[in-house]
Amino acid sequence: MSLKICIVGAKGRMGQAIAAAVEEAGHTVSGGVDQGDDLRAGIAAADAVIDFSFHTVTEEVFSLCAELGKPVVCGTTGHSQEEKAKLLEIAAKTATVWAGNFSIGVNLLCYLVEKAAGILPLEYNAEIVEMHHRLKKDAPSGTALMLADAVLEPRGLNYDDLRHGREGITGERTEREVGMHSLRGGDVVGDHTVIFSDVGERVELTHKASSRAIFARGAVRAAAWSVGKEPGIYGIREVLGLA
Repeated sequence: MSLKICIVGAKGRMGQAIAAAVEEAGHTVSGGVDQGDDLRAGIAAADAVIDFSFHTVTEEVFSLCAELGKPVVCGTTGHSQEEKAKLLEIAAKTATVWAGNFSIGVNLLCYLVEKAAGILPLEYNAEIVEMHHRLKKDAPSGTALMLADAVLEPRGLNYDDLRHGREGITGERTEREVGMHSLRGGDVVGDHTVIFSDVGERVELTHKASSRAIFARGAVRAAAWSVGKEPGIYGIREVLGLA
């Protein structure tokens, strides 16, 4: 079935990649919405909405999609925990697929990290390292936070146990802390590694993206999947059948 898809953040790098993926999948871009455009009109004319814009726009996108009964796929990152809590309430009013990354490979990585974190004891110290292009505005990346969830939950930890970088006399590393490190430079699309280190050995799980097309295709796949779904918040694992 061919769908009419509205892209919010259409002029950005991801927006352009999504537009190409929409056409590749046989769908139509019914509206490319960016700053200064009529967001309501763009959403109203679509069968589904894909939002890869800016975190300050997410509330309006979710609210309009809920009001107009349109499913929405959101890959926007950079929200605080307080913002997320409010947005989840709005998102639940329509079919919403919200994820920090829509790549099949990255979501497989999250699945493997979750399994490893649950099997390996706390003596296997967990560190997360991500690198993106120099123009990325938020840190850590949404994908790094997905990986953090995959480490924290099976170990009975929470976000208070994340350690964002280290500087000065930090003292010895504790077993509970999970290191988070963000690197920025050049035109890196996205590299993510989770390291589990014990005395005598180290396990590393890595994903490297060389094209934004992998994220764009996943977002379009999620948009097609979301049409006709009941209101609620869905993850990319459900789209891919990994849930």
